[in-house]
Amino acid sequence: MSGEQSGKNRYDYLIVGAGYAGSVLAERLASQHGARILLIDRRDHVGGNAYDEEDAAGILYHKYGPHIFHTNSEQVWDYLSQFTEWRPYEHRVRAVVRDKLVPIPINRTTLNELFGLDLKTDEEAADYLASRAEPVEDIKTSEDVVINAVGRELYELFFRGYTRKQWGLDPSELDKQVTSRIPTRTNTDDRYFGDTFQAMPLHGYTRMFEKMLENPLIEKRLGTDFADVRDSVDYNHLIFTGPIDEYFDFRFGKLPYRSLKFDHQTHQQEQFQPVAVVNYPSPDVPYTRISEYKHLTGQQSPLTTITYEYPSAEGDPYYPIPRPENQELFKKYEALADATENVTFVGRLATYRYYNMDQIVGQALATFRRIDEKRTRERPQPTAVQAA
Repeated sequence: MSGEQSGKNRYDYLIVGAGYAGSVLAERLASQHGARILLIDRRDHVGGNAYDEEDAAGILYHKYGPHIFHTNSEQVWDYLSQFTEWRPYEHRVRAVVRDKLVPIPINRTTLNELFGLDLKTDEEAADYLASRAEPVEDIKTSEDVVINAVGRELYELFFRGYTRKQWGLDPSELDKQVTSRIPTRTNTDDRYFGDTFQAMPLHGYTRMFEKMLENPLIEKRLGTDFADVRDSVDYNHLIFTGPIDEYFDFRFGKLPYRSLKFDHQTHQQEQFQPVAVVNYPSPDVPYTRISEYKHLTGQQSPLTTITYEYPSAEGDPYYPIPRPENQELFKKYEALADATENVTFVGRLATYRYYNMDQIVGQALATFRRIDEKRTRERPQPTAVQAA
């Protein structure tokens, strides 16, 4: 039935979710294919978890916790640079351990300050860590990864309490991928990331998303749930970036996630802490970290806004819980998704995997390339007479 016959507007694509995956695809399809897009999100804003806004004190803060942009992909960097200028920023994190504020990831400075050492070279630091390491023959869990690399004392000080708070599980119960992505360094590099491109959007993430989505072919309906429009919108193809289990009405049960609770506070002081993020690994402290946004934005103000972050079992889905049984459950939904025509599942929630921001942008760009290639293949080829 055509749009006119049904009395409804017709869209080339209905895109569910205005975070990175949905917004990048909306922009690409509108600008490159001239596609008419309806982009919806159940929240009342674009940008997903990267959304930022000014609070009552005029401080630009991240509503869903700190988001630090970093990537090694020149393609992703060049793509986003169409929609924002950048403020150079290298992220540094400290951890409160034994009443000291030490660099994390663990580096030579961390070891010297924590244990009263005088390690002067990378080799000395490597030898020290090797002397502390407790080899694990068959590395299966996050606990195995850390103890094999740095031994039990550093594991207990930096990883066990933080991980238990973050995931609600002991590292011995979590897949090895959780801690294997956290490096241990023997030099004095105290940057959290080592990527080629590290910066913050000069005017914030929300402004970047707004510019990305300003094409008149993109219609936005915010504060709108998929269930509200599922049967009332006329579209050719659906791009779904929400939870894959929700799309299939939790047919096999819910996929487990960890959530976060945020306590945003504004203080009558210029600076609260020396770096943007301070971690609290101790199990005796209920929150995992405190973030201070002026370090990220470069704003000048006699006030400062900080956020206490509390992991939670309830709330918006943030982190897929990496356990084998959860991956098996996801595989059942993935098989359903593969068999579902005219629906593309993309993004963190739709693929039940934690991605950094640049990885989601890369995934969305790759999805667009596949759509573009399919469109090219299916486009009618001119006949010999037409070609002549």
